[in-house]
Amino acid sequence: MTNYIILALCVVVILSYIFDISGRYSKIPGVIFLILLGIGLQLIVKTFNLEIPDLKPVLPVVGTLGLIMIVMEASLDLKLERRKKGLITKSISSAFILFAVFSAALAYIMIEFFGFSLRDSLLNAIPLGIISSSVAIPSAAHLKPEQKEFIVYESSFSDIFGIIIFDFILISQGSFGMGILDMGLKSLITIVIAIVTTSILAILLHKITYHINYVLIMTSVVLVYVLAKLSHLPALLLVLIFGLVLSNNQLLENTLIKKHVDFIKFRSDIKSFKIILTELTFLVRSFFFIMFGFYTKVEGLFNWQNVITGASVTAGIFLLRFLFFHQVLRMKLIPLAFFSPRGLITILLFLSIPAASRISLINEEVVTLIILFSILILMAGNLFSVRDRSQAEKKGADSENPGTF
Repeated sequence: MTNYIILALCVVVILSYIFDISGRYSKIPGVIFLILLGIGLQLIVKTFNLEIPDLKPVLPVVGTLGLIMIVMEASLDLKLERRKKGLITKSISSAFILFAVFSAALAYIMIEFFGFSLRDSLLNAIPLGIISSSVAIPSAAHLKPEQKEFIVYESSFSDIFGIIIFDFILISQGSFGMGILDMGLKSLITIVIAIVTTSILAILLHKITYHINYVLIMTSVVLVYVLAKLSHLPALLLVLIFGLVLSNNQLLENTLIKKHVDFIKFRSDIKSFKIILTELTFLVRSFFFIMFGFYTKVEGLFNWQNVITGASVTAGIFLLRFLFFHQVLRMKLIPLAFFSPRGLITILLFLSIPAASRISLINEEVVTLIILFSILILMAGNLFSVRDRSQAEKKGADSENPGTF
């Protein structure tokens, strides 16, 4: 039995790798294949009546680890440079405004037309308003550098805004005014803790010469994250600040720190750390989506009410995004307006909603359908982008080499 389990795990990892590689050429996000693989495994297990341990309680654990790693990996790609001021401003404003407007609109519909409470409506709406960086960032690998940077900033900050506000509403039991004040105070405390923690971890990363050090750093980040969550602090801020400090260490190069830090070696350490982090993130993300697909109720995906609800919510997400990009940002719609997938964060937050606050209208199957629909639209944006780029290259070639009669 042990050998069969090991064999299955190896096959799953290899298939995940193939999906990831093929996605770069086919423009089909590997997440779709991972979820379908999980559903396929579920059907095989049911068909042959195989006995599999119930791993569903492990799903939030794997998701939380994936969330920490994804945000850390994304923050290591964020470069704070003056020349990127406009790009950063647009991406952050897009992340916050689209998230806030969509979540408020969906919550209003739940309150006004279905009679749910404000708190329950917001808790169920917020997960659907967050762009999944775990899907968006890998899918943006083939885009132009400035487009990819926009997606990295927007999806990362969408995760952060969404999780912080979700945690605030989940924890808050009193008035919203006191809750906002409490959240502001906790954010300040978190920033102070983050600066201290980041300094200690950066020193460890730079000074430790033992051959096992990157695992210790990642374990320490997870430990601090969990302690912050247990203290009801916006823990994701810790991860974000840690990654931002490491990725923007050049800003500290002309300070007093230069006397104590070999920045050339430090950047080499960060590069190695990022390689290991990327590979671990790939593994955790792959197993999460496969497990999610495995525990999806397949029959619920074909329920007409679920399909209509999922399609309506997805249509609202992209209608709002298209209008915002066209009317406010004045940006080209292809491909960025198509990059608003839902994924790991949506699932993780949805699973965190207390049973008493769950709304039957937004069930697990509806969430799965919204994820699949949004990823299919992202895929369409990728295909449109490739077509536009091919046409532009063809025009450029024709202008350089005019044909003869």
